[in-house]
Amino acid sequence: MIKTIIFDFGNVFINLNIEEAIKKTLESLNITEFTNEIITYNSLYEQGLVSTDQFLMFYKDNFPNISKEELIDLWNLILKDFPDYRLDFLKDLKASSKFKLILLSNTNELHINWIKKHVSFYENFKNCFDAFYLSHEINLRKPNADIFEFVLNKNNLKANECFFIDDNKDNIETAKKLNIKTWHINPESEDVAKMFKTKSHLF
Repeated sequence: MIKTIIFDFGNVFINLNIEEAIKKTLESLNITEFTNEIITYNSLYEQGLVSTDQFLMFYKDNFPNISKEELIDLWNLILKDFPDYRLDFLKDLKASSKFKLILLSNTNELHINWIKKHVSFYENFKNCFDAFYLSHEINLRKPNADIFEFVLNKNNLKANECFFIDDNKDNIETAKKLNIKTWHINPESEDVAKMFKTKSHLF
């Protein structure tokens, strides 16, 4: 029996434009792919292990022709719209009191600052959750198992009573290994607001 629902944020509630953001960033930085150093530093930033100033300085040192403002715009290009009806779905779910609701997201400071500025109902959204975990605040990130273990232990949860929704396959696979029930959502064809129609058999 499912007692807790754990939601990802990007491509579950807020829409993302991953491919376009990557393409535009590579073009603007005049590179063909992200180096291991860049990937590692992005991961450190996502875990809050380097500050926003350090993060921007890293890019400025490596790409001196790009201004900080341009870097921030490039970094936030991935973020799109947050449809109101998904908030309505979440509010109804909260009001039902049937499940413990948790957000578990790989989200960094620049992204959350953009969201707070551009999503007018961000605080209402956040208040729908019993626990709200952003990777840069807890210094852990998906798909590492320790972030799931952190959530389970912190909230005294049984893995087989949890349902985890994420658009990233690696994150889903880690959760499965821990015996958490999962939904690998396809943002192109599925919507979290229709969860109880498309995944009713799991509840």
